[in-house]
Order: sequence, then C-alpha cells, then structure tokens
Amino acid sequence: MSAKTNQTLSAKTNLYQHRLPKSIHEQVYSIHDRITGHDLARVVILPLIKAPISLMSRRRKIQIRQWLILGAAWQFMALWICVYDHLAVNSGLSSSPAKDYTFLSNWMLYSSVTFIATLIGGSLLVFYINPKFANRSYARSIIAVILCIVLTMTIITFISAYFYLTLILKKSVVDPDFNRAFLDYVADPLNLKDTLIWSTITAITQFIFLMNTKFGAGVFWKIVTGKYRAPKAAERIFMFLDLNSSTTIAEKLGEATYHRLLKDFFAHITSPIVNNYGQIYQYAGDEVIVDWDLSKGVRNNQCIQCFFEIKKEIEKRRDYYYKTYGLVPTFKAGIHSGNVIAGEIGIIKRDITYSGDVLNTTARMRSLCKEFNVELIASSDLLQHLSLTDQFNIHELGSIELRGKTKKIKLSSLAMGIKTSLIVSHRKNAA
Repeated sequence: MSAKTNQTLSAKTNLYQHRLPKSIHEQVYSIHDRITGHDLARVVILPLIKAPISLMSRRRKIQIRQWLILGAAWQFMALWICVYDHLAVNSGLSSSPAKDYTFLSNWMLYSSVTFIATLIGGSLLVFYINPKFANRSYARSIIAVILCIVLTMTIITFISAYFYLTLILKKSVVDPDFNRAFLDYVADPLNLKDTLIWSTITAITQFIFLMNTKFGAGVFWKIVTGKYRAPKAAERIFMFLDLNSSTTIAEKLGEATYHRLLKDFFAHITSPIVNNYGQIYQYAGDEVIVDWDLSKGVRNNQCIQCFFEIKKEIEKRRDYYYKTYGLVPTFKAGIHSGNVIAGEIGIIKRDITYSGDVLNTTARMRSLCKEFNVELIASSDLLQHLSLTDQFNIHELGSIELRGKTKKIKLSSLAMGIKTSLIVSHRKNAA
C-alpha cells in the first residue's frame, strides 16, 4: 500500500475519532483494519451491530438484556416441560403415545411456540407492561401480565390451529368440517394445560422482575446467589443528592402533595442515573444516594455528567412542576470516591449495604453546598481520576476540615461553563 494511501487512511481515522463520541469510537475498528482485514464478521458485521447499540440509552439496553434473559429462561422451561411430558407419556400410568409422537418433534413445537410467545408476550411484558405499571401495585402488575400471556396463548392457539388444519391435515377453510375441527383443536384440554403452565411461569417471571426493581438492578440476584454473604472490599463513587429548602416546601405543599413531589422527582431523575451507569443505593427522605463502580463512574466522567443531566431533565419538566406544584425543585450534591466494605445484612429483611468513611465524608460535603452557595462539590480524591473538559467550570474551595473529622480534605465546586482563572488542574495538584 502506497504512502499516499496510508496518509489518506490516517486522515480518515483522525476524522472518525473527532466526529464520534468516545464510547462509540472505542467499539469501532480503525479504517485501516476495515480495508485490509479479511475477517468479514469483525470488519463489517460487528461494527454495524455495535454502533446502533452504543447509541441506545442504558435503560433500553437493560430492557433488551431482560428480554433476552426472559427468552432463554422460557426456552429452558419449554425443554423442561417436554422432558416431563416425555416421561409422563412413557410411564406405565398412561396409554401409549401417538404414533407420530417423538421427543424431538414435541420439543421443536414447544420451542417454536415459546419463541413466538417471547416475541409477543415477552416484548409486551418488558417494553410495555413493566414501564406502564411502574407506579402501580405489584398485584396489578402481575394480574396484567397473566392477562397478557393468556391473550398471547389464545392468539398462538388460534394461529397454530389454522396452520395445523391447513398444512398438516390439508383441510380447506371452505371445508364443512373445518369449523368443527378448528373448535375441537382450540378446546383441547392440552391447550388449557399449556395456558395454565405458562401463566404461572410468566407470573413468576414478573415477580422476579419486580423484586429486581425493588432491590435495584442486579442486587436481587446477588442476594439470591449470596455474593456478599462474606463482606468484600470495593472502591466506589458515591453521590449524595437532596432537595433545597425541603422543609419549607413540605410546609407549603402539605405532606401528601410533598410526597407526590418527591415521587415525581425521583422518577424523573432515574433515567439520567441509569443512563450514566449509576445505581440507586438508597432513598432517605428527600435524599437519594447514587453509587458507581469506580471504573464505570470515571469513564467519560459519567458520575459528574449524571448530576448535570439530572438538571437538564428537571429543566425539561419545568412547566409540569410549575403547573402541578407551583415550583421547580432545585437540589445540591456532594460526590466522593473511596474504599468501602460491601456486605449483606439483615435476617427478616436482607439488603446489601456499604460501610466506610467515604459515605460520612460525602454526606458532610453535600451539606457544605449551602454554605458555599454552590450546587455540586467534589473531592480531589475523585477529580484526580477524571479527565474533565472545558465544559466544566471547576472552582477550588480549598482544604476543609469537615464536621466530625480531624483530617482536612481538598474540595472543589463544579458547574457547567467556560473555564476561568479560578480553575486548576486537579491531576497536577494530585501528582
């Protein structure tokens, strides 16, 4: 390949690096590899798949992952039912199986029906029912899911009856016996059995989804598997965020209306938190505690971006808050990183909790926001892990002795805007 061609490729690569966000660029191969490589899947197919996925919000990615897990779980249950049926029909308590019965054909039929059920019922469950019933009771959600799967099974039964009669038995729709045969197929007790089984499976699936939502993404599974039965050390980022003037607002609105305000506020900030790979650790009154694994939180400054995306989300809903509550909630936050011990606690009520000085420090930092009249305070311990761009205005507050602590900690406030002379390079200061 000529030197001129190499220069052209290099220029194109730099152009792609400039245009594409880092999160996408990391998933796309270089221009040179695209042209000279011989692996079609690696060069062409994977980038075509990964690029649109990387543009999805994390919440959508979580939904797709849930849908895939649901599909795999349902296929496993279909196999389990086929094994049970096979053992039942070959037991001494039943009559001999039909002449055309084989385990493979039965499994292929169940697998096909399960695939259709996943496409229809699973998609409705993950992408419609769960978001739609997010603020409803668990009982209503489970009932809605059962009705959904019954409807799905009814549709599948009607479709399979039509194809069975027309393709297998070669009956025409205009055949006088077609309607009777169709009703006999639909009313077969085996279809009722399948509907009862899959309604139960779907209700259990929905219950697991609800528990996963209650405990937080992945936490329920960690409790089930006992991952944190023995305490483990971890390095995490914590952000303590709470409403400004919450007491005054509560007195003005009244307890019931104030609770609805908190419910709306916490619901509206969920997407920015999830999209920036944060996990909601706790709600405490008007405060929410968000945490990140250190590597995920510092990637693309997501722990900092999260705060400002929350601001944008609330600002987008300014008219709604004014119309509903007569005010727009404002908030402050402290954000810090450090080592904690993660472990499972509780007998009657189990949960995974974090303990360590970093949580107390972050809470003290958040309380200083009012004193310095700023929205966000971050520690130098965290800032040294970040690569902040010109979009952030970082103002050093100095080394401050927090209440209840003897060792001073260097703090800075952050805001969106152009850098000024007050800005310092925290990487250099930390070195």
